[in-house]
Amino acid sequence: MYKDPAAWDRINSFALVSYIPEPLAGFLDRMRQELVPDCFLQAHVTILPPRPVSSSPGAAWDLIRWFAPQFAPFDVELTSVEVFPVSDVIYVNITLGTEQLTQMHAAMNADGLRFSEAFPYHPHVTLAQNLQPDQVDELTHVARARWAECSYAKTFRVDKAVFVQNTRKNGWIDLGECRLGHDDAKQVSELTNLLVL
Repeated sequence: MYKDPAAWDRINSFALVSYIPEPLAGFLDRMRQELVPDCFLQAHVTILPPRPVSSSPGAAWDLIRWFAPQFAPFDVELTSVEVFPVSDVIYVNITLGTEQLTQMHAAMNADGLRFSEAFPYHPHVTLAQNLQPDQVDELTHVARARWAECSYAKTFRVDKAVFVQNTRKNGWIDLGECRLGHDDAKQVSELTNLLVL
């Protein structure tokens, strides 16, 4: 997502995601950029929402590598465009796969990755957030119209979990990738040691 950041640019904010495959991902990416022009994040389902780690990033990665083989790959289906009532986040709802994502979230929200989140975990794909109140209705209408135009299959396989870290520029870096149901995992970027206070 964000290439070659300086070590000082990284912050103590991590998440665990599963990227959506093409061609659906490209369609969702274009929708997001239409709704929020400066958003260049890759379409994904969040397993662990952004959080500080209370351990080292390496210890958090070890925990993810231990848990990932315990979950078999599963299918996810995206359905309707909705809005979270308190945060005004516009998202695509998930039906099939919700139970597995919730189980993964509950299991991995542990030890150095444990975090008390502001909202209950609700599997979804974010389309737009941090909006002004007067933008929400119009952008929701646009999102629903675009989603209705999507001709791609809206069901896909979740078979990988990717550990990511945020930066001061809100550019997420892929740190490591685990295949669900398998012991193999690969580190794709340096796990920068952070001073955790």
